[in-house]
Amino acid sequence: MNRRDFFHTLTALAATKVAVAANTHHGAARRRRPVRLLILGGTRFLGRHLTQLAQERGYSITLFNRGKTNADLFPEVEHLHGDRDGQLDSLKGHKWDAVIDDSGYFPRHVRLSAELLSPSVGHYLFISSISVYASLDKPADERSPVGKLKDETVETMTNENYGPLKALCEKAAEAAMPGRTTVVRPGLIVGPYDATDRFTYWPARAARGGEMLAPGTPVDPIQFIDVRDLADFVLNAVEKRIFGTFNTLSPPQMFQMGDLVNASINAAVELAHPDPAPTAVWVPADFLEKQKVAPWSDMPVWIPEKGEDAAAAQTSAARAIKAGLTIRPIHTTVSDTLAWHLKRPDTERETLKAGMTAEREQKVLSDWHEQKA
Repeated sequence: MNRRDFFHTLTALAATKVAVAANTHHGAARRRRPVRLLILGGTRFLGRHLTQLAQERGYSITLFNRGKTNADLFPEVEHLHGDRDGQLDSLKGHKWDAVIDDSGYFPRHVRLSAELLSPSVGHYLFISSISVYASLDKPADERSPVGKLKDETVETMTNENYGPLKALCEKAAEAAMPGRTTVVRPGLIVGPYDATDRFTYWPARAARGGEMLAPGTPVDPIQFIDVRDLADFVLNAVEKRIFGTFNTLSPPQMFQMGDLVNASINAAVELAHPDPAPTAVWVPADFLEKQKVAPWSDMPVWIPEKGEDAAAAQTSAARAIKAGLTIRPIHTTVSDTLAWHLKRPDTERETLKAGMTAEREQKVLSDWHEQKA
């Protein structure tokens, strides 16, 4: 190689490096463009956590809601006001990479929003529920039959039609955006800002101290999903464009009722310092049934393994785990939930929406001790 060829080679190499660097820079710039996300809701329990996590990840966020619930939250993001029941004009003329629908309960409402957004949104992620399954007497996975309604136009919410309506919402979203839809089916969603008090009951009860009624046995299986783990999975699905249907909850046998009760006692001792300290009194399921103590409502999270709900705590999470769902330790969820609960207004802390009253619990415990005597 002569001197001229040598310099031509150097020049070519330098030009190649510049081109590669330029392409790398432009590629990085494209990757750095914020995800443009629309959340239908965004200020209640799950929506609140989704919005907060999306902010932390640098998303460009728009919230669409009626502006009536926690309206002072997230003043720095774009707010569009309207109503799922046909008042959607504020959504027109915008473009987003993805929409998360965490406020759809009736298929007509989901159809209206999904059809309107289909030309301007690449990905529709619908928050459904494992309540869609027709039966939980056997372990369910995403292929299990869903519940059906004789009248699919009903728009009155009851415990019986909640699941079938959610299943119809899933169909409405997929019909409007075929191949561009993700359906997320959570189990019981728990953690800070949960206004239902279903999970909160346990650490809150432990914080009162003294003997606390614990249902069944310590090895009875339970399932739930920390709201922050759910939000993480949902946003990862948005970022990676993961489509399909996913049960999102702790895997079967990961947690037992004893784990929840013990974590609640430990968190209460550490954060609330009750005197006397809480102690669990395990009362068999058959005795609770005779006392008309209802699983799930009187004893939140817990469902005995019999009858039509025999496999209620055996719903498969394998598909979501494979897609990246992670589950944090139960003691973290319990401690964070109690820390939030202790900061709530007195009226909310003293009157929970789920679980047993102190008077009724004491009566059942007294009857149990008397029977054992």
